[in-house]
Amino acid sequence: MSDGRRDGGVAGWPVEFRGVTESLATTLGPNDLWNVAALGLHPPESDAPDCDEAADGVVTARTWGNTRTRRNFHRQGGGYVQFTRDPVDFVDATLSIYEIDEPLLDSADAWVEVEVEQVDSGESGGTEWEEWKLRPRESGVERETVPTVTRGFPAVVEATVAASRLDVPEYDQTELRERLDYFEEVGRKCGDQRVRAALDKLAEYVGE
Repeated sequence: MSDGRRDGGVAGWPVEFRGVTESLATTLGPNDLWNVAALGLHPPESDAPDCDEAADGVVTARTWGNTRTRRNFHRQGGGYVQFTRDPVDFVDATLSIYEIDEPLLDSADAWVEVEVEQVDSGESGGTEWEEWKLRPRESGVERETVPTVTRGFPAVVEATVAASRLDVPEYDQTELRERLDYFEEVGRKCGDQRVRAALDKLAEYVGE
């Protein structure tokens, strides 16, 4: 992989997982650019037979469809998982082909280099999925912050989920549009300038 990563050296995840954790993953493509895509992380169930993997830092994630992340996972056997609070990066990663020269985003608060292993596959609503185990190899923390809670950033994340499902027959399109309108209203009312910029880009991507 590229040597463009920042100094790390610590194995393990730099965060505590609580439910599904939203992240951005970068994977190296055949064009030598790093593709950025959203990736939901699931910790092992505490009562699962292999729950001892929690101590080894193993989490799981699913790729949906024939995405660049899926193909690059198969090709490279790993990538980088990044934790960021930047809403524009989330919109670009979810709704566009977003590629960068180096593996780490400037907005990443923390990152983990992972190796991946495909462990399951299936189909849901006409879309094929693959499940992966992610094992941390190296990690780093770029900045620590005192968390503040606003409704703006979560509204952007929820809006990207709804937007990514547009034109998927399994989902009610009217309901998705209503959800987009609602989360845009929340984001513009409660978010900062960066949230509003993310919502502007989202509207461009979905043709509003």
